[in-house]
Amino acid sequence: MKLFAKIFDSNEKQVVKLQPQIDAVNSWEAKVKKLTDSKLKEKTSEFKKRYESGETLDDLLPEAFAVVREGILRTIGQRAYDVQLMAAITIHQGQIAEQRTGEGKTHSAAIAAYLNALSGKGVHIVTVNDYLARRDAGWYGKALNFLGLEIGCIIHDHSFVLDSTYKDKDQKDERLAHLREVSKKDAYNADVTYGTNNEFGFDYLRDNMVWQKEQFSQRGHNFAIVDEVDSILIDEARTPLIISSPAEEATDKYVQFSRLVKDLSSSTDFVLEEKTRSASLTEHGILKVEKRLGVPNLYEKDFSTVHHIEQALKAQTLYHRDRDYVVKEGEIVIVDEFTGRLLPGRRYSDGLHQAIEAKEGVPIQKESKTLATISFQNYFRLYDKLSGMTGTAATESEEFHKIYKLEVVIIPTNKPMVRKDHSDVVYKTARAKFTAVANEVGDRNNQGQPVLIGTTSIEKNELLSSLLKRKKIPHIVLNAKNHLKEAEIIAQAGTKGAVTLATNIAGRGVDIILGGTPPMDESGRLRIGTTEYKAWEKRHEDVVKLGGLHIVGTERHESRRIDNQLRGRAGRQGDPGSSKFYVSLEDDIMRLFGGDSVAKIMGMLRLPEDTPIEHGMVSKAIENAQSKIEGHNFDSRKHLVEYDDVANRQREIVYNLRKEVIFEEDFEKLTNKILEKVEDEISAMVIANSAEGFSKTELEKVASEFLTIVPFDEGSQKEIFKEIDKLKEQEKIINFLVGVAKNLYGQRKQTIGKEQAGQIDRFAHLSVIDTLWVEHLDTLDDLREGIGLRGYSQRDPLVEYKKEAFDLFEKLMANIDYEIVRRVFKIQIQNPNQQAEQPAAPTGVGVSTSTSVTQVIEQGATEDTGYPVAEEIPTSPAIAAEAKVAKIGRNDPCPCGSGLKWKKCGLINAPTHKI
Repeated sequence: MKLFAKIFDSNEKQVVKLQPQIDAVNSWEAKVKKLTDSKLKEKTSEFKKRYESGETLDDLLPEAFAVVREGILRTIGQRAYDVQLMAAITIHQGQIAEQRTGEGKTHSAAIAAYLNALSGKGVHIVTVNDYLARRDAGWYGKALNFLGLEIGCIIHDHSFVLDSTYKDKDQKDERLAHLREVSKKDAYNADVTYGTNNEFGFDYLRDNMVWQKEQFSQRGHNFAIVDEVDSILIDEARTPLIISSPAEEATDKYVQFSRLVKDLSSSTDFVLEEKTRSASLTEHGILKVEKRLGVPNLYEKDFSTVHHIEQALKAQTLYHRDRDYVVKEGEIVIVDEFTGRLLPGRRYSDGLHQAIEAKEGVPIQKESKTLATISFQNYFRLYDKLSGMTGTAATESEEFHKIYKLEVVIIPTNKPMVRKDHSDVVYKTARAKFTAVANEVGDRNNQGQPVLIGTTSIEKNELLSSLLKRKKIPHIVLNAKNHLKEAEIIAQAGTKGAVTLATNIAGRGVDIILGGTPPMDESGRLRIGTTEYKAWEKRHEDVVKLGGLHIVGTERHESRRIDNQLRGRAGRQGDPGSSKFYVSLEDDIMRLFGGDSVAKIMGMLRLPEDTPIEHGMVSKAIENAQSKIEGHNFDSRKHLVEYDDVANRQREIVYNLRKEVIFEEDFEKLTNKILEKVEDEISAMVIANSAEGFSKTELEKVASEFLTIVPFDEGSQKEIFKEIDKLKEQEKIINFLVGVAKNLYGQRKQTIGKEQAGQIDRFAHLSVIDTLWVEHLDTLDDLREGIGLRGYSQRDPLVEYKKEAFDLFEKLMANIDYEIVRRVFKIQIQNPNQQAEQPAAPTGVGVSTSTSVTQVIEQGATEDTGYPVAEEIPTSPAIAAEAKVAKIGRNDPCPCGSGLKWKKCGLINAPTHKI
């Protein structure tokens, strides 16, 4: 209790510090109200000029907040409360504002976004779904647009700007009608851009896969305001964003293993760990599998077989239909465990998704190869300033501080909270619990009081729905199967007599107003004084007299935040309301974490199945169990980010390396980089082959390896050997070979032109970086998968991972230089005189087959050597070609039939390589 007292005392001090700024904003209100619409809009230009002249955003804050508050009032009809201004200041300061449900988080975010947009660097407002991104861009975005800011919106497969002169005639929702589709780059160039966390993250990864600067969409990461910040930065943190490509055709192995594990017995053949969602075979199970597969030792067969058997076992026992996923149109679609929403396009990794597909008998899709990946933790840490708002953040304040350096400020409610939160009711069995829930809902419904019921899965949602149907209680069901109607369903959950049954209602982003949604005009203003509004007021008062919205929780979630979010749907803006959670000893959280003490009490009292315990001590025991789980989850997320930080630092270096190449407009600098790498590689090659002096064998090796860099005709190796045999000395040999390479490079550049040669240099850099980076990601995944075993030898796996990952990265950077040097002279170039439909026959490796070392030495870089001229340098990565054969080892024969190893053939013949 002392700890909580300190937290709230500290929070109270922070809130008190905000009051002088609120007073300063209010002092401007009367002056701002006198301004005409045009004069109010001109204030934005004035603020931008003052910022450019040296004033800070903090200097501008009081007047700017007064202006944007007035702008929102004139367009939407809502005046910001002082507590909403407090939240806006907190957000502007790069902190998290905890605002209760219904306190106007979206309003506060728009105010903070206006101030920060004055810098001209862009503001990203991050939402949890496409609907909210579009709604907020068209709603509060309208107020910001009225003040002269450009508003963008990014959702899946679409990007918009808010344009008051445009109207989509087919769009019934006025808030969405003025969003005009534009390029993604235009949407990001807006002053304020609304979008989802997934799209912002994926666009960052896509930007770091492009080959031309014009293809970049994001312009930087200045300031992000994250709505439902706990959902995105905490709950989503365990799921990385991954861009992948198909890597291997699916085989019947998944079906085979799925059938195999169905015959295994949970009592003798395998052990489940539900807390960590892991499954492993027992000795008895191993023997049974070995017999079925006809192998003497399963673990000597190959790692892949063991891995797929364990994934099939997990799919069969730990992942359940209508809880973890749904089957929709012949596909497995994951259900978000925290929000209950479908996650189309997301797939479980490491073959688990394929194992579930085999289990459910749907078409098994290809495995994938990772091309780019980042965690939400590391994506959002890219921003110069990060902030957010939510109804529940205080319970995770430690994690926000340690991972993101974010402080949580609890903002007071505009009106006192009067909701009644009852103690939990615990039953012995789930059957008794659901029967009691149905009875209470029936009683409340008979009185006309609206009830919102929260369940933790679609399965339990549908089970309770069948019970309510038996009792003839009219109700509306909301789950992942009909989530498209979610906003409409939730908006009416506060009407008299409404019973709404929903899975994981947390963070829906739509207010539940007692009496239903009040009448509004096309601009979103309340139609105060109209007949419709007076009728709504009557409906509102009727529900208030009945006690407001009643919340029924049918199970405790493993996170207190999710329970608090459910409770928070009632009691908005001083409205009455109530909440009660029903729990059984068969619920997951009680069965796995916290039910022993309660079960003992119920056993001692010998209570019948349908007799509950309702006591503060029970609620406390459950909260303690939740607290333990939250601590465990925090540790796992912290562990995850510690490992991901290693890859993140490497990712930043590689991405910056790509950007340097893409944004380098001076091709002379690119040429110099190439020639420096050539010189370094030749020096290293000569030194490595002269450790014991220059015998004939060593000189032949030097000549041979030199041709891997500059591929002359077949007789050139002998010419090179003759020349370096005369020189004998290390430095003279290096200078000679470097000179030959530079002369050849210069001749080609003179022949095809500076522009085309620069494009070749750029292509050589990017194709090598991308190819090797993808291989490096695979290697890091493999390393991380097995590094935990080091703990058995008393070594810290994280320390070992950092060390080995660093060594691998050093090799990666060395390999990048090595491969660039060996690719740049070998890019095939087409003759422009040949017809497009008749591609040029390969001319060796981009160098005339008649060219000899002697010619290059004699001609230098002054004469036309008759090289084929480049027609077009492809600007798309070579990764697409490599993805077709991603499972081929780098040292395996290339399937194109060239007779070369894949690593050589793929590099030498790119980008015209055909598989």
